[in-house]
Amino acid sequence: MKYRVKNQDGEIEFQSFGQLEQAWLMGLVEPTDEVLEEGKTLWRRADTIPLLARARHHGDNVWGGAWFLWTLIGVAGGTVALWMFHEKNYVIALVVSFVVAGLMIKVTVNAQKRRDPHWQSKK
Repeated sequence: MKYRVKNQDGEIEFQSFGQLEQAWLMGLVEPTDEVLEEGKTLWRRADTIPLLARARHHGDNVWGGAWFLWTLIGVAGGTVALWMFHEKNYVIALVVSFVVAGLMIKVTVNAQKRRDPHWQSKK
């Protein structure tokens, strides 16, 4: 189902609600923008659409929560690994490097799952 969004700068069309939601989470669609759902005649403010309002409230917050903490832990681990290489403790450096790489892969996969609007329906 298509959605049209208009504001003082113009109008844009989204091919699905997932695209609209992503634009909302990125701040491209403002709460005061008007939204028209395909097949409807009434324009609604974006912040009056419950699914969008909840998405904003529970949106992806890069600087809060576990992602930022795990990323800091990964940077610290990488720093330790580099120092171990510098000190010629190669075995410890390799072990720490692989642990950090695995941690960062896990964080990245989890972040992608949360951002993919179709992931929710695959459960």
